Amino acid sequence: MRPLIAEIAERGLEPVVLTDRRFRDGVESAGGRFDDMLGRHPLEAADDESIPIPCRFVSFAGSYGEAIIEEIGALDPALILYDTFAVIGHIAGRALDVPYVNVCAGHAREPGRFLAEQADDPPPLISDACRSAVDVLRDRYGIADANPFSYVSGLSPHLNVYCEPEEFLPEGEREAFEPVAFHGSLPSPELGPWGPGGGSGANGQPFGDDEAAVRIYASFGTVVWRYWPEVALAALEAIADAAASMPDAEALISLGGAQLGAEARARLERPGVAVRDYVDQWAVLGRADVFFTHQGLNSTHEAILHRVPMASYPFFTDQPALAERCRSFGFAAALSDSKRGPVSPERVAEMLDEIKRERESYERNLERARGWELRTIRERPEVIDRVLALAL
Repeated sequence: MRPLIAEIAERGLEPVVLTDRRFRDGVESAGGRFDDMLGRHPLEAADDESIPIPCRFVSFAGSYGEAIIEEIGALDPALILYDTFAVIGHIAGRALDVPYVNVCAGHAREPGRFLAEQADDPPPLISDACRSAVDVLRDRYGIADANPFSYVSGLSPHLNVYCEPEEFLPEGEREAFEPVAFHGSLPSPELGPWGPGGGSGANGQPFGDDEAAVRIYASFGTVVWRYWPEVALAALEAIADAAASMPDAEALISLGGAQLGAEARARLERPGVAVRDYVDQWAVLGRADVFFTHQGLNSTHEAILHRVPMASYPFFTDQPALAERCRSFGFAAALSDSKRGPVSPERVAEMLDEIKRERESYERNLERARGWELRTIRERPEVIDRVLALAL
């Protein structure tokens, strides 16, 4: 959302951003006006039980919808811009009868396919609050297909802003997202995440041995640790074992903010392997030779921009499909034969050898994909024109 907030602010407008206080600095640095919506309406009071956690955003919309719609209405908005997970944005646009634009927060998350393939992964635990909220969305706000997974189905009939280059959503897969505009998810490559010093929460320097022949970076993001901590830990342990066995390698593992105990961290610590709670990923990818990734959307496109080959280890939701797309483009290789599948140090070593052998091909394909990213960034003014035209 921040690139969009910044680009709208650059047009001389002041977007009002209703969110959580921990995002205040990001909102204000992008030129938006922060509004502490979750301070007034705490998510945990609406639902602190449902799994997957985004089901709680359905509960949030059902619990606080009337009050938040009144607050938004008092702003007299000409347009509502929301990401798909923000169910409240979708229903507010409908209730206030103003144009609403959805920002697609994921790769090819076509609602029907998601519900068929992903609704039981992880196994759901739907609270009574969420079930009641579904009734509210359907009966009060006219969401005929309301369900506990409505955080994937809030597409807009006005415009859907897609956070990848168009090559990642072929024409045969676009029907559900039309009308669609391709905006990407990256900030300006010249400035990094949000200008000089924009990487947040950096813990330690990215790599330390300038003589290392292979710099290995591994991170599975933040969300997977909520559901599959042991699977993530076991895969990272295999990566650490393989890296430690290579005298010319240096590895950096980011835990994505996961709070691991001393015993769990010890399973990853090896000579030549650094383990960090959190890193400035933008800076790390600027020096990495290979990226072991869950294939989250932001991580994937940051790696492409930095031309870093990827070793795919997807866990759930849109990650397996994005991993497969990256492999089809020729700049990623599969670490396991299935999502969350077993990983051995031997397989990690084989993959590193494969990437080394095919380095020229990987680099050529990454350079081509990087061109898609840069073209999408250059064409963003046209996307903002389409967004703002709905408000006029």
